[in-house]
Amino acid sequence: MKDDKRLKRKVRNSYLVSTISMALVLFLLGSVGYLMLAAGEVASSLRNSIVVMVELDQQIDDTKRQAIEELLMADALTGSVRFVSREEKAADEEFRKVFASSFEEVLDENPLLDSFEVTLTADSENREEVDRFMATVAQLDGVDRATFPAQMAEQLHRTVSKIRFVMLLFGGALLLVSLILLNNTIRLAIFSKRYLINTMKLVGATKWFIMKPFLSSALKQGLFSGLLSALLFVVAVIGLVETVPELTMLADWQRVGVMLGALIGVGLLLSIVFTALAVNKFVNMKSNKIYLY
Repeated sequence: MKDDKRLKRKVRNSYLVSTISMALVLFLLGSVGYLMLAAGEVASSLRNSIVVMVELDQQIDDTKRQAIEELLMADALTGSVRFVSREEKAADEEFRKVFASSFEEVLDENPLLDSFEVTLTADSENREEVDRFMATVAQLDGVDRATFPAQMAEQLHRTVSKIRFVMLLFGGALLLVSLILLNNTIRLAIFSKRYLINTMKLVGATKWFIMKPFLSSALKQGLFSGLLSALLFVVAVIGLVETVPELTMLADWQRVGVMLGALIGVGLLLSIVFTALAVNKFVNMKSNKIYLY
């Protein structure tokens, strides 16, 4: 009687330990994946932050200005267009800091020009496209000049490319390690039941009959580990936002919800797949080799 209780307690503890181990691995994988997605969005926003300043002729009329705006918006390289009047520029305190003194003290009129701030898309990484865009803008009637921060843009795109490469490398390595850990955790749990599998096989049980209870258990274990990892993830996000308010942007609850669903789904999928592979291995193994394994 005591031996039966001890055996049941060992089985229960083994099941609990393997479930917690799976949950922790899923939590680590989900957390790093979520941070990588957030970093990827920041990198994409940086690539979409290159601005071309298109300054207009001083005597341009509203009709011609509107025509230029429509042509700029129609270009495939344009992300957004914002009109900045000379009065708005003159009232900008940050812009005035460039001058040692107020230019109204020297000049009778505002020397600044109306302009368009054209934010380019991520395709601005292609220098040929940028050169084509700048040449097209320079030829527009009513445009005084257009300036493109070439050096800054080149440095920005180079930095973003490096960041993405590092994230891809790190994410791939983490995914591989996580899959190995999950596979080993499940295989060890099945390994402890290899004699039971062999006994069922010797009495004539079919492969599906042997695998069915293991897959049922794997379904429950995958669900529990996924739910536990999702709970840990929510607690981590809330704790991080409460501790560091500057990281509030990470608490995109729509994206968090997607990640929670992904954790549960991945937990179920990997648990079932790795369990099926492990059980199948011992089912197909010859009886004399099981005792030597």
